[in-house]
Parts: sequence; C-alpha cells; structure tokens
Amino acid sequence: MKKDSIVHSPDEIDGIRKAAALAAEIREKLRGLAAPGMSSKDFDLMAGAMIASAGARSAFLGYRGFPGQICISMNDEVVHGIGSRERFFSLGDLVSIDVGINLGGFIGDTATSFVIGGDTDQETARLLRITREALDAGISSAKSGMRVSDISMTIEKIARSARFGIVREYVGHGCGVELHEPPEIPNYVLGKKTVMLKPGMTLAIEPMFNLGTHAVSTDPDGWTVRTRDGKRSAHFEHMILVTENEPEVLTWPKMY
Repeated sequence: MKKDSIVHSPDEIDGIRKAAALAAEIREKLRGLAAPGMSSKDFDLMAGAMIASAGARSAFLGYRGFPGQICISMNDEVVHGIGSRERFFSLGDLVSIDVGINLGGFIGDTATSFVIGGDTDQETARLLRITREALDAGISSAKSGMRVSDISMTIEKIARSARFGIVREYVGHGCGVELHEPPEIPNYVLGKKTVMLKPGMTLAIEPMFNLGTHAVSTDPDGWTVRTRDGKRSAHFEHMILVTENEPEVLTWPKMY
C-alpha cells in the first residue's frame, strides 16, 4: 500500500539536516554570483562545480531526464528552466533558482527568487515580498497535529488577498531520502481531507505566485514552465522538519 506520508528516523533526520544546510549555503553563494552578462549555462556549470566541491551531487541532473545541475527560471518562467548558452542575465531580470543536492543519500531542496542588480519595479518587488511572506506563513502552519490543508489554506489566502495567480500544476512535497516523497503540498486548498502532520516529517514548502493568471504552459524543451500571459512569476522554497513544537526550517538561517 502506498504511503501517504513518511516519518524519518533520527539518523535520517541528521543526514537530511546536513543536506538541507548545504543546499541553502549553495543557494546563497549562487545568488551572490549571478551578474549581468553571465549566461545561464555558465551559471548552471558553476552550480555543478560548487555542488561537487562540497562532496555532493545534483539531485536534479538526470532526474526524469532533466539536463541541468539546477533549475534557472527567468521572468515569466515559473520553474524548471534549463541553463543555456543563448540566455544571458540582464539588469532587472527576475531570476528563480531551485537547488537540489544529494549528500550521502540525503536530499536538500530549496529555491529563491531575486532581481539581477537588485532594483526593480513596484509590481515585481511586491510579488517577491508577498511570495516570501506566504512561505513564512505556510511554514508557521506546519505543526504537529495540523494538516497539509492548513499549510495550503494559509498560502492560498495570502495569494488571493494580493490578487496573484497560484500555480496549480506544481506543488510542495515531502523530501528527505528521495527528492519527491509523500505528501504533496499544494499552494491552494483541494477541498478534501489531507494528511495530518507528525513529528519526523520533512517537507519542502514552495509557493509559486504569478503576477497575472495562474495558467502555465510548458516549452517545447519539455521542461521550462512559463506563465501563459507572459507576466512574471516568483518561487521560494524551504525544507522544514515537523517537530513536537515549532517547525524547524532546515534551509535556514540564510538570507533569501
């Protein structure tokens, strides 16, 4: 029978905690190195070298055929962007990076969105701020005895209040010894009974909000997902451990 959730052992949690911390460290180093004129392919290769030098390997490369070390999504791209020699960072670009690593059989998975050069328009700044706030609020709802739907409801409420589109096709998930473990964690309420949260569960919570419509499409490359109306999208992701008390953010403390 297929499990609806996974509770990890103390030894597994120790390994997951180390992998998540390394993923967060790499995420922040990469964010600081993204610069105008750099090709997204060079950025991807830089990520791969950084992961390898830390004694880990990419959890994404080869996963269901994915060709990149990390996911690099720009502007209207939501998730799963692939590094390319023909795509260059420019001042003002909104870039989302999703970093997944495997360290000794344990997974770290985390994402952040930022603007090249820092300065941006009010709409993009608001998108980034509110998507971050939704992630933080969702994490606060990830307590033992609550349900996945409590996380979903919290995130959805913030998005709807801001009038942002909530990406429906891609969701958060359990994450620990496999990249994708049960349960799935939608950023909207499904309207059915969901899994109760228990200590020892490790979850990747990841709101994806669009400035316009929730609708997305996939490019001919089979991976790159973008908004159908061409408006910008933001993506933030933390891994957390459900405990007897407050959730422990495994990809924290780091700057976004």
